Formats: sequence, structure tokens, C-alpha cells
Amino acid sequence: MWIYLFQGIGYGFAAASQIGPFQTFLISQALTRGWKRALPGAFAPFLSDGPIVLLSVLVLSQLPEWAQRVMYILGGLFVLYLAYGSYKSWRNFDETLAHPELSGQQTIFKAAMTNLLSPGAYLFWMFVTGPILVQGWREAPINGLGLLIGFYTTFIICLIAMIIVFGAASRLGPKLNRALLGLSCIVLFGFGLYQLWLGIFVN
Repeated sequence: MWIYLFQGIGYGFAAASQIGPFQTFLISQALTRGWKRALPGAFAPFLSDGPIVLLSVLVLSQLPEWAQRVMYILGGLFVLYLAYGSYKSWRNFDETLAHPELSGQQTIFKAAMTNLLSPGAYLFWMFVTGPILVQGWREAPINGLGLLIGFYTTFIICLIAMIIVFGAASRLGPKLNRALLGLSCIVLFGFGLYQLWLGIFVN
């Protein structure tokens, strides 16, 4: 179980560090409405990710073993692509990106819809964490639960920390965000190589 818990923690941190529509929405609310009002949005994945994870697992569970190996390889390449994107964002970091305009709606439903309509969540679960979840569940349900617990515990904690930091100390926000991007790049690169190794060398 521990290897799946560790992977869940790593991917949870990496997912939270990727600045997409969902994270941008939370940052905008923290900067413009305050961290207390933005905080409920951190729990939006509990509403939005159920259908995403279920759809990914249902699709992946029907695939033969050789297709699972292909998914690991594709997932590894996709993670390396995310790592490269994080590296470019870190290298060309612009502090103005950390201060997006107010969206005008600050509710957990709005945050959930933003996450649900973002393609990144589907790609992440279909090609990255989904195959690992299916493999772990087939070995033992506790492994799959370990992955989910590690992922969402870390993901939510990172989102809460991000909201508090940007809401309470906007001057520290851009510096911390750049540091998170750099660390996310390293984490993603390592997991990308690990997934390629699973798909190519592990039976």
C-alpha cells in the first residue's frame, strides 16, 4: 500500500502545483475576496472528481494487459510533457500571472464546475493516475484506496495552503508559486520516468 500512498502524495502535490483554470480561479478569489471566502473552493474536487475518476476507471478496467502497458507508456510521456510545461512556466515566470482578474463568482459550485469542465483533470486521470489506480485496485483494494487517500489529502492541503498564502500575503505569493512550479517540475519528471519504466520493463 505504501508505494501507492507515496505515488498519490507525489501526484497530488504535482496536480495542485499546476496552474490551470481551477487553480487560477481559486487564486483570483483569494486575492480579491480574501482567503476565508475562497477557502470552500479548495474542497470542490470532492464534488467534481467523482464522475471523472469513475469514467476513467470504467474505461481502463476494460483494457487488456498489453493496452495497460501502452497506457503506462503514454502516461509517462504525458507526465514528462507536463514536467516540461512546468519548467517553461518556471523559467519564464511572470508575476502578473499570479494576480488574475476577479471572476465575479466565488462559490464552491463555481469552483467545481471550473474543475469539471477543465480537460486537464480528465487527461490526468485517464493517462497518469488512472492506470495506477486500476493496477493497485486489482492487486488489493487497499492499494487503490491508498492512492486516492494520498492524492486527495495532499491535493486539498496544497490548495488550502495556496489560498491562504495568496490571500494573506500576496507579496509572497509569486515567489512561492515559482518555487512550487520548480519542485513540481522535478516531481513530475521523476514520476514520468517511473511510469515509462513500468510500461516498458515491468511485466
